[in-house]
Amino acid sequence: MSFISQCTALFSDLINWLVAVIGHLGYPGIVGLMFLESSFFPFPSEVVVPPAGYLAWKGEMNLILVIISGIAGSVFGGLFNYWIAVRWGRPIFEKYGKYFFITHETLDKAEAFFAKHGHISTFTGRLIPVIRQYISLPAGLARMPLKQFCLYTALGSGIWVVVLALTGYFLGSNQTLIHQEIKKITFFLLTGCAILIVLYIYRYKNKAEKEVE
Repeated sequence: MSFISQCTALFSDLINWLVAVIGHLGYPGIVGLMFLESSFFPFPSEVVVPPAGYLAWKGEMNLILVIISGIAGSVFGGLFNYWIAVRWGRPIFEKYGKYFFITHETLDKAEAFFAKHGHISTFTGRLIPVIRQYISLPAGLARMPLKQFCLYTALGSGIWVVVLALTGYFLGSNQTLIHQEIKKITFFLLTGCAILIVLYIYRYKNKAEKEVE
């Protein structure tokens, strides 16, 4: 058996195991796995929520509760990273940041940035692969207002969870097709985020210019 075939077989076994785990643990299983996905232990949500969506299609779970559980797990994981950054982030950077060219001024600027733009950064960050797992860290480091952080984390995560749940619901257990569709949807989400950020910057600059006048 080739290496690619072995990886494919392992991935298939992982999917089957996740379906079994989610089916056994139910909604708490989704919350727990999505907590891992959003925390320091990046666990791909692409292999967590779609199987749950598939179980919803089979009538073994409720689609709405699957989505709520996925969002809840994402928010809890984000809060975990946020808390770590608040508790230990700044002291560590203040002590060792000089070795990475990070100064007190840099930290102050980061805090000021998230105070002004934390909502758009957190929202779009939750929709971007890789970044979604770690956007909570700079938010916590800058002590972004907690209510605002939770709101925009839930909104960004909610879009992603809905996409994954519906993909699993309508495409079933066809992992190849699910993977292809998620890649397409991710491209559109990235494009949407880019457009949103450009519009936000344009509006912010216009607002700043008017205030100066």
